[in-house]
Amino acid sequence: MTSLPSTPYRWAILAAAVIVQTCAAFVLLGIGTLAPFFKDAYDLSGARTGLIVTAIALAPLFALLPVGRFLDHHSERPAISGGAMIMAAGAAGAAYVDSYLLLLLVLVAGGTGYAASQPGGAKVVAIWFSDEERGLAMGIRQTGLPLGGALAAAVLPAMAERSGLRVALLTAAAVAAAGSIIFYLVDRHPPVAPDRSGYHFATEIRTALADRETRRVMWAGLVMVCAQFSVITYLILYLRDDVGMPVTTGAWMLFTTTIAGGAGRVALAAWSDRARGGRVIPVTTAIVATSALFVVLAFIPSGSSTAAVLALSAAVGFFGFGWYGPWVVHVAEIAPRRAVGLTLALAMTGNQLGIVIAPPIFGLLLDISGGYTLPWLTVAGFLAIGAHRVGRGTWRWRPVRPPEVHPPPSTART
Repeated sequence: MTSLPSTPYRWAILAAAVIVQTCAAFVLLGIGTLAPFFKDAYDLSGARTGLIVTAIALAPLFALLPVGRFLDHHSERPAISGGAMIMAAGAAGAAYVDSYLLLLLVLVAGGTGYAASQPGGAKVVAIWFSDEERGLAMGIRQTGLPLGGALAAAVLPAMAERSGLRVALLTAAAVAAAGSIIFYLVDRHPPVAPDRSGYHFATEIRTALADRETRRVMWAGLVMVCAQFSVITYLILYLRDDVGMPVTTGAWMLFTTTIAGGAGRVALAAWSDRARGGRVIPVTTAIVATSALFVVLAFIPSGSSTAAVLALSAAVGFFGFGWYGPWVVHVAEIAPRRAVGLTLALAMTGNQLGIVIAPPIFGLLLDISGGYTLPWLTVAGFLAIGAHRVGRGTWRWRPVRPPEVHPPPSTART
């Protein structure tokens, strides 16, 4: 793909992209941190609690592809800023509903705004930064998601416990609205005309799905998102119910997980700029490590020390959340220039499928087994399958852009 010549303003664009992503994630992941309060307020089972997270992630599953097409033809500013404002409206609406069904409907409506945040922000960074800086820049931009989750974990459960669920949701809405305004004021459409030659929506989708590398990267995203949102939705509940930690302490463990995830996104993305074998090497490493860590997570004994749980939470975050940095750069780089937005949206649609299915399935396994061991081990097994599918032949992969091949020198006599 083509990027702009280096300009200092790219760092202002990157800062704005991080801010709006952080604010959007404050809502998206903040719903998961409030799961114990939703569970108590609506008297929910484990599976029905998981559906709350599914609800806010459901709309992007269907909206991402149209958004991707929009991004390939128009400026990112209205999509990203408008999406964050829709999320703010959804969180505010959730604060005033009084039934579980209405809550789900409002969260579904608010979740449509997130469909623009991820592919739009990724495309902004991919355009403004060169190949040599893109991995690091994308990793920095992707810290917005774990940073937003970390802030939500640190602020929202304590606020809900002290002032009530409604106040926490209205705070989330205000944060998303602020991010929308900041990005709108800072963003500047790059002076690069989009390449629309040969762009056909259905054809581009079929071409991407037929590509082996695209399918492999989509599989990686699916398994890792399932793991990530299982942690976001159930870690606090697990630490409360099985390990014996208070909700506020569990929230700080989730805060640690997401902060470590932000560090992982930068570190793994920076590694991917130089990794022999390409960006897929850090992604595969993250999948294998997360699978092993979930096995450990399944067997934490009750009454474990805070320090031990903290260290495990940090490791889960570094790999289980950090994979996204190199992953999204790889998706942007394998995309044809005319369809960067659509390719990103297609890959992220697979991720949204994981967000939709993982929390309720985890909750259903929890209800069936009566404990958390089976759900954690099931996710670990799914990750192991994913590691095999994604990593098979990894070390034989070649760069997306093959090196130039020069013909052998002529042997003709002169």
